[in-house]
Amino acid sequence: MLLMNRFLGLIAIMTALAGSITVASAHPHVFVTASSELIYAPDGTITGVRHAWVFDDMFSTYALQGIESKTKGVYTREELAPLAQTNVESLKEFAFFTFAKVEGKKQRFNDPVDYYLEKRDAALVLHFTLPFKTPFRAKKMELEIFDPSFFVDFGLEKKDPIKLAGAPASCTMAIQRPSDGAAKAQTMNEDTFMNGENSNYGAMFANKITVDCP
Repeated sequence: MLLMNRFLGLIAIMTALAGSITVASAHPHVFVTASSELIYAPDGTITGVRHAWVFDDMFSTYALQGIESKTKGVYTREELAPLAQTNVESLKEFAFFTFAKVEGKKQRFNDPVDYYLEKRDAALVLHFTLPFKTPFRAKKMELEIFDPSFFVDFGLEKKDPIKLAGAPASCTMAIQRPSDGAAKAQTMNEDTFMNGENSNYGAMFANKITVDCP
């Protein structure tokens, strides 16, 4: 129940979800398909990460309950703005599920900017940019996207999931997609994930991006 309430707080309007997810139900509960950009300044420094997260249809349907719109089934950015703000503010507690390292040192983010939600077919898509607290140059950088608790299963878009926006021409990128952890996780009940030994279970299924700029 703790993990369920944790994510309910993150999304903020998921009271309906409480009736459909029980304590015994298996992880993951929410599926996100992500695409991201590493943002480079003209001087070659890395200034931030721009995300677009597509939530699964079932989750999106629940999230939209109670959201009024002028046109049935159609939602403007303005109508979704309060939900978008709640989401990005809540993400801070969970490090935005985004982890960057340079030479083993964690890079910190400022609060998200340029955030908004859009309805794309049946799915909600959350867009936001994470500025680094201190822009930096790096010959090698590692970026990971995952939920340590595996409440949320993050996958990358199949085509061009990661882009280097404005990067020097010499930069190259490698993407390591994880194996599917959902099948194994769904054999484990909620109590298993409350065990300290599994508190970082999702790290085994992190999406890992390595950027080299010689």
